[in-house]
Amino acid sequence: MPITGVYFIPSNPNSSTALSTVTERLRAAFPDEDIAPIGRWALEQKLLRDTLGLLPASSTNKKPPNPRYMQFLSLSHYPTHGFIYTSEPADKPPAPNQTPTGPVNGIAPDHSPAPPMVMTTIPPASYGTLFQHFTYACQPFWSHRFTLAVPNGVVYDVGDFRVRLGDVRQTVPTARVRGTLVEIEWRGPSVVEAIPVAREDGSFGSVAGAGGIDLEADSGIDISAADIEESDIDAEYTATASLIREFWARLGMEGREAILIPGVGSEVKERLRRWKKAGSRTDIGRDDAEGEPDPWSGADVARQFMEVLRFNR
Repeated sequence: MPITGVYFIPSNPNSSTALSTVTERLRAAFPDEDIAPIGRWALEQKLLRDTLGLLPASSTNKKPPNPRYMQFLSLSHYPTHGFIYTSEPADKPPAPNQTPTGPVNGIAPDHSPAPPMVMTTIPPASYGTLFQHFTYACQPFWSHRFTLAVPNGVVYDVGDFRVRLGDVRQTVPTARVRGTLVEIEWRGPSVVEAIPVAREDGSFGSVAGAGGIDLEADSGIDISAADIEESDIDAEYTATASLIREFWARLGMEGREAILIPGVGSEVKERLRRWKKAGSRTDIGRDDAEGEPDPWSGADVARQFMEVLRFNR
């Protein structure tokens, strides 16, 4: 799972978006790079809100409960699964020895006043079926607030970064342009990318598309779970966030940022815990370059997209 940062540049309904400006500044800021499109990408986000939070306040002036949300997100660069991000029940008791406030993980503190969110990934076929279930069978309890899409984004490689640009268009309830999304993905050496994913047979192997592993070595790479600690993951997220912010600063643009938000890195840490618990080692060589798809890959960037696309809900 590569480390990413996402920026959103809003636009007014009657004005053009910042897409062309970002593209021009990208070329101007990196004159030694061949800034040419290498592909396309797409995004679709659907937001549902519980209907209880939409009811008018009662005559007793009782404070309404915190609204609950359910977000469905699909990304073309993670085609093996869709993402569902759901509010936890507000009355869920805290775990033993767990305080209700403080850091969600070692990467970022949780400053959100709303109940924490739970991330789930499901296959594409089930993704569409589940959304239909909530919009039809559960319509009295959930309201479809809006659908956003990036229908035809552009992908660039810039040094050790991969940049995805695209205009965000709202399709439900009314059609309008909301702004421009910029995803900046670190493609350089990465401890996070070196952590193998669990296979169905219980063994561990390389992550499909792991950009941080040198697969050119003829003898393969021997990686030990004992060589990586959770503190190494925290440190890498923090260091890479600084690199992403430096990259963004060179563009001279203003936008809403989502990098070290609550929850990022949690799936990577869980993968590391499972690997350590199994006491496993893995030899990653040329024949295993493709690896197996990680069912949690892209969870970090999915959170980031959902964070910056938090409009008036």
